[in-house]
Amino acid sequence: MRTSKWIFIAALLVSVSVAAQQPVESRQPAPASTSQISPMPPISNGTQPAAQPAAEPQAPEQASTPAPAPAPAASDAVQPPTQVAAAPQAPPQVSAPAPAPSAQAQPTTMDQVVDRFIEREHALMKALSTRTPVVETYLQNLTADAQLGPVPSNDHYFLGRMDMGETVDRKDYLKEQDKSMETRLMGGFNKLFKVQYQPLGFSWMVYVDRTDFDRSHYEFHYIRREFLGDVRCLVFDVTPKKGSGKGRFLGRVWVEDQDFNIVRLNGTYAPAPRNSYFFHMDSWRLNLIPGYWVPAYIYSEEGDFSAGVKNKTAFKAQTRIWGYDLKKEGGNDELTQIRVDSVKDETASAQDASPLQAERDWQQQAEDNVIERLTRAGLLAPEGDVDHILQTVVNNLEVTNNIDLPRPVRTRVLLTAPLETFSVGNTIVISRGLIDVLPDEASLAAVLSHELAHIVLGHNLGSKYAFNDRMLFSDDSTYNNLGFRHIPEEETAADKKAVDLLNNSPYAQKLDNVGLFLKALQTRASQLNALLTTHLGNPLGQNGTITRLSALATKGPALDNTKLDQVAALPLGGRVKINPWDDKAEMVKTAPVAITSARDKMPFEVTPFYPRLVRYGASNPSATPATAANSTPGTN
Repeated sequence: MRTSKWIFIAALLVSVSVAAQQPVESRQPAPASTSQISPMPPISNGTQPAAQPAAEPQAPEQASTPAPAPAPAASDAVQPPTQVAAAPQAPPQVSAPAPAPSAQAQPTTMDQVVDRFIEREHALMKALSTRTPVVETYLQNLTADAQLGPVPSNDHYFLGRMDMGETVDRKDYLKEQDKSMETRLMGGFNKLFKVQYQPLGFSWMVYVDRTDFDRSHYEFHYIRREFLGDVRCLVFDVTPKKGSGKGRFLGRVWVEDQDFNIVRLNGTYAPAPRNSYFFHMDSWRLNLIPGYWVPAYIYSEEGDFSAGVKNKTAFKAQTRIWGYDLKKEGGNDELTQIRVDSVKDETASAQDASPLQAERDWQQQAEDNVIERLTRAGLLAPEGDVDHILQTVVNNLEVTNNIDLPRPVRTRVLLTAPLETFSVGNTIVISRGLIDVLPDEASLAAVLSHELAHIVLGHNLGSKYAFNDRMLFSDDSTYNNLGFRHIPEEETAADKKAVDLLNNSPYAQKLDNVGLFLKALQTRASQLNALLTTHLGNPLGQNGTITRLSALATKGPALDNTKLDQVAALPLGGRVKINPWDDKAEMVKTAPVAITSARDKMPFEVTPFYPRLVRYGASNPSATPATAANSTPGTN
C-alpha cells in the first residue's frame, strides 16, 4: 500500500513538470519565412559576394528603425520583375544616426531590402547635413548640325557652395550669374525645397527625395541584378503613389548589395508645377568614406533631334560636387600640438637677407598665401600625381632651354571647368577643364610654356597678397579678392617667349598638333563663351577670337572633321578626375575607343558620366580620406 502511494506521487510530479514546460516551448521563435532572396550568381572578378540569409533568427532592430515589412508568402517569392511595395509605412526616424550597416543582419527578402535602402538614404542625409561642398554646373545648349549632330550653340556656367542641411541653400562664387538661365531652370525647385537661388538647381538631385522618401509616398519594383564597375547592385524602379504630391522622384535606383546604399539614381521628378520644368538627370555616388556613398556627379540632357521634332529645350549639362571635407576655420588646431625646440642657427643663411633676396622671399610669401587660400576655398587640388606630370613637362622646357631660376617652378591644378591658366610667383596653375580638352603632351607643353615665359621674363604678379589681411575673406568672394591678369604688353611678350621655348624643346616637331588645337578652339569660340571666360587669369581669347599663342595657330594642316584620325581636342572630362571628398586630382585611366564617325570626336563638349564604381579602400588609395577623423561624415 505504501509503495503504491509513492508511485502515485511520483507520476503526479512528472505530469506537473510536463505541463509547466509547455508554455515555454510555445514561446520559441517560429520558423523563418520561406520567401528569401535567391542566392547571388557566382562571382568571377573577385568582388565580395552578398551575405547569405542567416540560419538563426535576426536580432531585433533598434527602436528608431522601422520594423521590416512582413515576408511574402511562398507563392510570392521574389522573382524579377516583382512589385515589393507593401502597406504604407512611416518614414524612418533620423533623430539619431542609423546603426552601422555591418551591425545589422542581412535582409532576406526584397521587402527588407527596400526598408534597408530607405533607411540608409535617410542616414546619408543626416551624415552629410553639416557639409557644404562646392557645386559646379556647366551647361551647353544644343543645335543640330548635319555633319556633327547636336553641337553647342551657347553655354552657361555656375559655381558655388551648397549647404547639405535642411535648407539646401547655397552661396555663389560668381556674383554675376546668368539671369536668363536662372529664370528658366527648375521652376518648381524653389517652392519644393525652399531654395533661395536657382542657377545651381541641377544639384538638387543629390537625393531621391529629401523630405518624403518612404513607402507612404512611393512604390518599389525590383527589376534585376547588375554590376556597376566592381559593385554588384540590385535595381529597382521607383514610382510615386497617386496623390503623393508634386515633385516626386520617378525613375530607377541602383542599390549596392553589401550595405544597401543607393549608388545611382536615374530619372526625373513629377508632376511639375505649372509653367515649370523638371529635367531628366543621372546621378552617381562614390564610396569615399566607410559605410556611405556620397553624391559626386549629375548628368542631365534634354532634346530630341529626330526628324520633324521641334525642341523647346535642348541641352547637355554636367554637375560636379567636391570639397566635402573642406576644413572649416577655427577647427581642431590646438596650441598643445606646437613644439618649439631651442636651436641656434649659425650658418651664413642666418644673416639678414639682401634686398634682392628679400624681394624673392616676399614673392614666395605671397605665392604661398595664394596657394593655401585657393586650396582652402576648394578651388585648388592638393599637390598630387597630376602636378608631377605637369612638372615633368615644365622640366623638359627648362632643361632644353637652359633655364636656371633661383626658385623651382611648381604646378597646381585648378578644379574648375573653364579653360584657364595663370601664374603667381613661381607657381603655374592650370584648370582641370583645360587639361581635359588638350589632345596630347605637346599641346599641354604649349599652354604651360606661356606661363613659364611670364616667370622667366619676371612678370611677377600677386606680391600684394604677402599681406595676410588680404587673405581674410569668405570663400564665396574668392574671385572678387584674387586676380592675376597681365597687361597686354606682357601677354604679347610671353607668347613670343613661349614660342622660342617650344622651338628649343622636345616638342618642336609636334607643334602642328598645337595648331590644330587652337584652330578647333577658334571654331567653337563663339559658342563657348562661358567655357572661355576666365575668373583669375588672362583669357585665351577676346571677342570670339583666340589670341593666345596665335603664332602657332597657323601651323599644321587645315582642320577637317571628316578625317577620323585628326583629333584636335577632347571632350570635357577626358583627362582628370577629382576625388569629391578630399579634392585630390588623378589622371583618368580609360581604354582606347575607336572613332567611327565625326560625331564621336565631340571637342570641348559635355558628355555623360559613367564612373567605375569601387568600394571604399578596394583599389584606389587616393579615394581614402586624409585622416582617420574624416571617416565619420557627421562630425567636423
